[in-house]
Amino acid sequence: MKKILGIMALLVIAAGIFMATTTSSSSSLGEGLAVGDIAPDFSLKNIDGSMVSLASYEEAKGFIVIFTCNTCPYAVMYEDRMIALHNKYVDKGYPIIAINPNDPSIKSGDSYEKMQERAEEKAFPFAYVFDSKQEVFPAYGATKTPHVYLLDKNRTVQYIGAIDNNARDEEAVSTRYVEDAIDDLIAGKQPAVTFTKAIGCSIKYKKG
Repeated sequence: MKKILGIMALLVIAAGIFMATTTSSSSSLGEGLAVGDIAPDFSLKNIDGSMVSLASYEEAKGFIVIFTCNTCPYAVMYEDRMIALHNKYVDKGYPIIAINPNDPSIKSGDSYEKMQERAEEKAFPFAYVFDSKQEVFPAYGATKTPHVYLLDKNRTVQYIGAIDNNARDEEAVSTRYVEDAIDDLIAGKQPAVTFTKAIGCSIKYKKG
């Protein structure tokens, strides 16, 4: 009986440690933004060495903030679509700002230097900035790469989620969530779809 009670006590202690660790990790990230919230501005280093913020886009009518990276297969699959998305909407006032949130000590391929190499290789026409202190992605609530936050000119969140409904096959895409949401905003309407599940890789950060 004493042995059983001892085992039960150990299990209770282990469960308590697990819950404490889980709570600590979760609370350190925060809950993030919801549709209708005002997104915080940031100042992050771009691949050309300049500092980029939302406020630096003085003529913008909105912002397509995408948390992405070099190493996630899903993020890579969306690179060409991101380029096309930026080119389609930048002149309409909706530029892409791509943010790499990953810790390069966990994913060395996501270092600032590797970001520069990838941006040059793909000729990214948009800002590709580094969340080096890993403060921006938890403030927004991003959990995946890619993860989109569409903001209006007042930084009000209008859409959160995926770029479209088929990560693996662009030719099979039937709904382009971000494009549809921007088109609604341009037409003076609220987006018909404001939230979808982001599909991608988990953001790499030191837990604890």
